[in-house]
Amino acid sequence: RGRSLDPSTPLPLMGVPLQPTSPAKRNKTETGAALTCAIGDGASGAIGDGASGSSKQHAKTWHVAMSVKAQRTANPIRAIMEKITSQKREPIEGKPMIPLSLGDPTAFGNLQAPEVLSETMVSLVRGAKHNGYGNSAGAEDARAAVAKRFSTPHCTYKASDIIVASGCSGALELAINGIVDEGDNLLVPKPGFPLYQVLAESQGASVKEYDLLPSQGWQADLAQLESLVDARTKALIVNNPSNPCGSVFPKEHLLGFIDIAARHKLPLIADEIYGEMAFEGVAFHPLAELAPHVPVITVGGLAKQFLVPGWRVGWLMLHDPVHALEDLREGFNRLTQLIVGASTLVQGAVPRVLCPEAGSADAASLAASDQHYMTTLQDNARFTYERLKGVVGLTPVEPQGAMYVMVHYDPAVLPGIPTDAEFVERLLAEEAVFVLPGACFGAPHFFRIVFSGPREKLADAFDRMEAFCMRHREEGV
Repeated sequence: RGRSLDPSTPLPLMGVPLQPTSPAKRNKTETGAALTCAIGDGASGAIGDGASGSSKQHAKTWHVAMSVKAQRTANPIRAIMEKITSQKREPIEGKPMIPLSLGDPTAFGNLQAPEVLSETMVSLVRGAKHNGYGNSAGAEDARAAVAKRFSTPHCTYKASDIIVASGCSGALELAINGIVDEGDNLLVPKPGFPLYQVLAESQGASVKEYDLLPSQGWQADLAQLESLVDARTKALIVNNPSNPCGSVFPKEHLLGFIDIAARHKLPLIADEIYGEMAFEGVAFHPLAELAPHVPVITVGGLAKQFLVPGWRVGWLMLHDPVHALEDLREGFNRLTQLIVGASTLVQGAVPRVLCPEAGSADAASLAASDQHYMTTLQDNARFTYERLKGVVGLTPVEPQGAMYVMVHYDPAVLPGIPTDAEFVERLLAEEAVFVLPGACFGAPHFFRIVFSGPREKLADAFDRMEAFCMRHREEGV
């Protein structure tokens, strides 16, 4: 006690000698943690002669800095949403909150996962055979089931073409992290799912946004898209059906994306999480089925179609007719090792729900569940569109699939509300209805509605919206 220590002398630590530290290492300035560790006399905590330790030593403090990757990772909608939701609001008498903002079809409890899926999970838990680690790229039977379910006449998958991920968002993370390096860019839709930008920028890459045109049912401006391609463009992302637009691209339009990709030797990333959720009378075409000479990386998952977004099992499907993805395939498999794979328990249910035996009770039950779900969404979509197109100042773009509709509001009709963020904020404050501003998706003067909730909730919300718009129109007259 009270004496200086020779740094070359090993100290015992939990029975293991502490190895000497080289002078170079001792003098290295760390940007991470700076630790003051003093050995001295009593409470003085000083090294050396009692309480006369160096003031410099006492000035040192802890500081653990975030990594560069963490600094780059920021969702652009966060600042928008924090501004809207951070304000303290008193409940409005007679107007309970109606949240039409979150893309979670289970939020209101009116839609439930298929009984077959729930029963399967109970059985798997009790069977205790899916509690351990699995292959980081996914269980073989789950991969085989995904391959079988999504193979088409012109795009046949094998189990080895499938990589299971932690939800569709995890599949997107694998796809983007496996392709882009610092300084690269991706082509993404606007309006579009903001996670594309978050994932790219986290890697030190960037996005270039191609326009979706509301006047054309949210089809892309393909000429403008092609003008964005440069030497650092690594892939083209196509989201169909669309979040946030609820649009479904016709076959001819999808062929336009494929032609551009072929000319510029760009792989396509097809975000088809809502692929089997197109409405009656609207044809959905898997992008890979239409691309005999272009590689397509398709992402999907259980979340939205089977009403289990919290279960976090998704997948990538690799369509590689030109043998361009061999290195990338290996890269994806390496990246799966970072999280040691998705939930083995949920993967255990994948074969039964994706590939029920034809004519079986399971197949009938799953079909009935899907029919109820899709009928609910389609009826709600029609109700939402018809109800809002008659509201002064609002113009919805008719949805064709998924669970979303984008609604344009006219600031010339509602002159006291100049931005979509202010529209959303005031609608929440005055009517307790919460929607997402178009700014979250790159669409000024729009807002997004999720219409998967109960009809009575939607009707109440739309009545309040109409009252809100009428009130603010009159203020401007």
